[in-house]
Amino acid sequence: MSSTPVPPPAAFTAAAERLRSSLLRSELVVREIPAPERIAPHSIAFAAGIREGKSAESEAVLDSPAGAGRFVLMYDPDSSEEWGGSFRVVCYAQAPLELEIGVDPFISDVAWSWLVDALSSRKASYTFLSGTATKVLSSSFGTLEARGDSSQIELRASWTPQGEDIRAHIEAWSELLCLLAGFPHQEGVASLVHHRTKSKRPTTPHER
Repeated sequence: MSSTPVPPPAAFTAAAERLRSSLLRSELVVREIPAPERIAPHSIAFAAGIREGKSAESEAVLDSPAGAGRFVLMYDPDSSEEWGGSFRVVCYAQAPLELEIGVDPFISDVAWSWLVDALSSRKASYTFLSGTATKVLSSSFGTLEARGDSSQIELRASWTPQGEDIRAHIEAWSELLCLLAGFPHQEGVASLVHHRTKSKRPTTPHER
């Protein structure tokens, strides 16, 4: 005899709907994706990729070489003591860098400051902010030598959102991704409502 599925708590349902109605940067293609399993009783996830020219809104765009990221909101009242609240945001953003910028010893500090500034500009209140900013320098050899040297910045962060304005947090993430990809600060116009995926495929390790 199968058990009746337990509906998600009202607090999580309301937060999820607010995320889906958020206004994000128009340079992004954004879709709701299957949330990682076993990280929290309830979670919702989104993927984003930088638009390139007139690229179609496809899975390939979500992993755009021009910049891509993931945003996950988790809900677990039992983790309030550890998180400092019932909700926790986990996000990832990466983009290529010009080589002369990539060798700058302070570029990781700059990337982290962009996250803090993006949260501040959207008036997103938070506590327990943590994360890493990683600069990757690559050199190609052998049959790949023609690719030359390349550089990339990756930022992973998590924090506990405060208040009910959860939209400010995903909007700050979209701002960060565009800043990493080289776009100037500006207000966004693309709504998540138009980019939600209906895919039920299993979450890949890349999306975790």
